[in-house]
Amino acid sequence: MTEVDRVRELAHAALASLEQNRQRIDDLNVYPVPDGDTGTNLTLTARSVVEDLDKTTASDRPELAHAVTRAALMGARGNSGVIFSQIVRGAAEVLGAADRIDSTTFAEALRGASDAAYRAVRRPVEGTMLSVIRELAEEAEERATTDLLLTELLPAVVARGEDALARTPDQLAVLREAGVVDAGGAGLLEIVRGLAAGVAGEPIPEAPEHREELGFDAIHQELSRYRYCTVFVVEGEGLDRESLEAELEPLGDSLLVVGDDTALKIHVHTDDPGRILSMGGAIGVLDGVEIANMHRQTEERAERLLEAVPDAEPNASDVIAVVAGKGNRRLFQSLGAAKVIEGGQTMNPSTSELVEAIDAARAPEVLLLPNNDNVILTAEQAAGLANKPALVIPSRSIQAGLAAMVAYDGSRATEENAEEMREAIDAVATGEVTIASRDAQLNGVAVREGNYLGLAEGKAVAGGESFEEVASAVIERLLDEPRGLLTLLTGDGDPPLGDLIKGVEARHPELELDVQAGGQPHYPLLLSAE
Repeated sequence: MTEVDRVRELAHAALASLEQNRQRIDDLNVYPVPDGDTGTNLTLTARSVVEDLDKTTASDRPELAHAVTRAALMGARGNSGVIFSQIVRGAAEVLGAADRIDSTTFAEALRGASDAAYRAVRRPVEGTMLSVIRELAEEAEERATTDLLLTELLPAVVARGEDALARTPDQLAVLREAGVVDAGGAGLLEIVRGLAAGVAGEPIPEAPEHREELGFDAIHQELSRYRYCTVFVVEGEGLDRESLEAELEPLGDSLLVVGDDTALKIHVHTDDPGRILSMGGAIGVLDGVEIANMHRQTEERAERLLEAVPDAEPNASDVIAVVAGKGNRRLFQSLGAAKVIEGGQTMNPSTSELVEAIDAARAPEVLLLPNNDNVILTAEQAAGLANKPALVIPSRSIQAGLAAMVAYDGSRATEENAEEMREAIDAVATGEVTIASRDAQLNGVAVREGNYLGLAEGKAVAGGESFEEVASAVIERLLDEPRGLLTLLTGDGDPPLGDLIKGVEARHPELELDVQAGGQPHYPLLLSAE
């Protein structure tokens, strides 16, 4: 068997191990965004390498290493795939220059892989596949000697990888809160496990018969700050990686720019893919453009995992809620909403999107919470067009919708739920603090553009430059009648609440306060009193 044939054989073994665990790895995916595609992206990246290896005409080790590096770069998918392409690059550079492949060379290759991966990420985060590749390299370096066979080294490296993966939740809070290990690290471990089996001439270890049972926090994850995962290649001459990286950084997050002066692979999460692509096109020729809606992927992942929950009986009625803000979305889900659709002020969902959600619900009947005046008519149209009974509860705010969710019981039919949910809405007083978009005189309150505007039950009650003064005025109006609970939902600007809360507690010592990070746009603070 030639060296090229042997490399092909090992690459196929690594791919086979990854492919049979792809869905399990997708399900684990909650970081950097819960779009449920890490296993798929790693598999597609590895498959690209294998396909190029099957066609390569490389005749020596350096040429083969270059072909593998190029294939990984051009075929990299998603955040995990791009990082993996750099792991391949770092290892291939060492192996391509080596005279002999033994355990010490393999350890050097893993160190090269780890260093290349860390260099690729502007702000490396521990508890990810970076941690796993680093510990694989450390284990190999500690054990490798010229006399130690690769068949003896690799099982120890795999064992260290398993331990490193198990500790990722201790290193990264989002994993710990969700109760999962890092998906990228899990995928990398399967690749190494496949390599180890290939080197030993053993069959690929079977995937676990049962995937991990994921809890609520692992299934229901907040949406990414940005909507689109944008990946593409720029080819040209004299490409400046650092310069492009600096230009792209303000436009999104999870930014990776890797490659050399003739070809760069770019991965970024952004709300403006067109602008990103224009910047790339200005310096070279674009290729392999892929744009994925991560918000849709996150919703699809949650739906897929919920369907897989064992012994889960359908509700008598499901709730579909239209909600703005990551924290608010999580609140509705925790109270039992079957599906939360992003929308609200200035971003209303379409009728077809609501119809699709109604028809996809597991329960035979559906309750719709529009949570905004502008969405009520669309919700009513969708209820009339859907293929199963749907009833609109006319909630006009997120606060009213949350009150309705507290009264919701999935074991009850829509009519019974609707009665209690409407009563809950009627019993709650709601308020908002927003920022005036123009000078205005509202309900006798003068407010200037850019100042805070406070509303209680939809009517202006205060305006001014002080957030605390305006919010306090809204609170006092809501508490004109005796109330036992005041809920505050902070917006995406995270307004300072310390002095505001101290003042409320001093004036109303008997009042229960509940403060939640809602994350809604346009409204620094949403309030409800019950």
